[in-house]
Amino acid sequence: MRSIFVGAVVLVFVACAAHEVQRADPRLARLLADREAVWRAWFSNDQRRLEQLLPSDVVAISNDTTWQDRAAVLASAQAFAKSGAKLVRLDFPRTEQQVFGDVAILYSRYEFELEKNGRRSLQAGRATEVFVWRDSLWQNTGWHLDSGH
Repeated sequence: MRSIFVGAVVLVFVACAAHEVQRADPRLARLLADREAVWRAWFSNDQRRLEQLLPSDVVAISNDTTWQDRAAVLASAQAFAKSGAKLVRLDFPRTEQQVFGDVAILYSRYEFELEKNGRRSLQAGRATEVFVWRDSLWQNTGWHLDSGH
């Protein structure tokens, strides 16, 4: 019985230590900034930045259930820019993260406000995003967006 208790205590200490190492990982300080950079690059049609932040094998599923590869994501950013709409506000009011070494998964609520022809519109929903640490940044390898309804 005593050995089971000692084993359980050791397991708790190991689990806590692993969690603390994860929190101390300096790469995690960049994770949310790199996530926001992807969104802002898309809204501003920053093709160079998108090519840096999105790997060639990215898979994106948008609110309308359209599946996109990298070329389609880049084309959709360009189409948004041509529409004349502009990003006014971007917010992630809630984000939960799971990190497994060089892979991070973000579960978020998002809100953004757009302006086009003097009219503003608000869009909100949920996002699940997968990031991989490559070339000293977090690349967004895929996401799924939904309206949250």
